[in-house]
Amino acid sequence: MGYAQLVIGPAGSGKSTYCSSLYQHCETVGRTIHMVNLDPAAEHFSYPVSTDIRELISLDDVMEELGMGPNGGLIYCMDCMEYPLFLKKTIGTLKTIWMIGWMSNWRVIWMMTILCLIAQIELFTHVPVLRNFVEHLKRKNFNVCAVYFLDSQFVSDVTKYISGCMASLSAMIQLELPHINILSKMDLVANKKDVEEYLNPEAQVLLSQLNRQMAPKFGKLNKSLAELVDDYSMVNFIPLDLRKESSIQYVLSHIDNCIQYGEDADVKVRDFDPED
Repeated sequence: MGYAQLVIGPAGSGKSTYCSSLYQHCETVGRTIHMVNLDPAAEHFSYPVSTDIRELISLDDVMEELGMGPNGGLIYCMDCMEYPLFLKKTIGTLKTIWMIGWMSNWRVIWMMTILCLIAQIELFTHVPVLRNFVEHLKRKNFNVCAVYFLDSQFVSDVTKYISGCMASLSAMIQLELPHINILSKMDLVANKKDVEEYLNPEAQVLLSQLNRQMAPKFGKLNKSLAELVDDYSMVNFIPLDLRKESSIQYVLSHIDNCIQYGEDADVKVRDFDPED
């Protein structure tokens, strides 16, 4: 059994910083974690990468040789994730590591693998290649969950919060994976009370705030959006402050529970001589 978390979210939401902090945290606590880069436009990492899509294809090469723009080039690169060569190399590398001991923007841990995915949101909400890649992982006996990042400074008012919720729901529906939403960069928020009310919001509060900020003609739309967030209870956020080890461990425990990490491990029994 393999375990993986798929790190996704808009550009600048803190995915790379999270992966770096998570790697350092796991090294400190003695836990094995392996990173897989699925971003063909990435330039450098502050942690070791076990498998890198840039060994197969990079955005710069595509733009130079095929004359594509950055967005078209990224979609072309992501299609390569379904190539048998890349799938065989990625799964082969992870299984080799796993046998030995086994989230721009994606990264894998026990081992868990962290698949760090690209930042363009349309690549994991509209293009099916990521979903196909995840299905391949699941067929290879991996438990996978999506970890969606949203910048806490972006959630400064209710309209931006609703926008973030809709993007998260779109990714959730497209990927069909266990889903955890992270509100990142909490260490940069001046007044945390302004953000905390959006962690588990109430429909009536959201509706009243939307109606105050938007024209009356949007009343029915506001009501539907507020009810969508509240009725299905599918969108809530976990705050993450990377300055605190306890915050990183709290997020990691939620992920472990989501993918049932370690539940198939054998119980260690220590033999000892009875005291005289």
